Amino acid sequence: MAETGATTPRERYRAQVRAEIKERAWEQIATTGASALSLNAIAKRMGMSGPALYRYYAGRDELITELVRDAYRSLADTLRSAAAGGAGLAGLAHALRGWALEDPQRYLLIYGTPVPGYHAPDEITSISAETMAVLLDACAALPSDRPGTPFDDHLAGHRDWARGHPAPPAVLHRALAFWTRLHGVLSLELAGHFDGMGFDPALLFAAELDALLTA
Repeated sequence: MAETGATTPRERYRAQVRAEIKERAWEQIATTGASALSLNAIAKRMGMSGPALYRYYAGRDELITELVRDAYRSLADTLRSAAAGGAGLAGLAHALRGWALEDPQRYLLIYGTPVPGYHAPDEITSISAETMAVLLDACAALPSDRPGTPFDDHLAGHRDWARGHPAPPAVLHRALAFWTRLHGVLSLELAGHFDGMGFDPALLFAAELDALLTA
């Protein structure tokens, strides 16, 4: 994702170099994984010295934060666009899967195995919460007359993750079920765990979605 706000030639050049660094980082992640991300290796690939590259990113964690921020922003924008186009919960689910399949490494960076030693800043959590806000709105629009559960009662006192989007416990429960079950299928699919099992992951995803919508 190209950086915006660059107006002078120097700023535009800096934005271009930072964007290229991120592109090379994604290439490295696809080959060796995020835990092995190396700024020195990226610098070598770009024909730069290590110290020169550190003028654009102070360290590995800053670069990872940029990649994570871009990934969450892309997903949030994708889901918001789908919702604005009239997509309900099913439409959001398929938008999520399409986004994940378009760039599996981007998906796995934010929903796969955590990068050892890396801790995302609070601003990243705020961006990720935007996706849950879209999901909560979609869940709230669905009729529900099912009886409450002990977990609903538990959620009534633990809504911090909803980030200022209050909803009845039943809606919170449905949103969490949707998020965890569909991400479970996607994570296993993108990590290759269904390879050789002889079934279509898209049909499993659709079956889980149907089960959630009819629950």
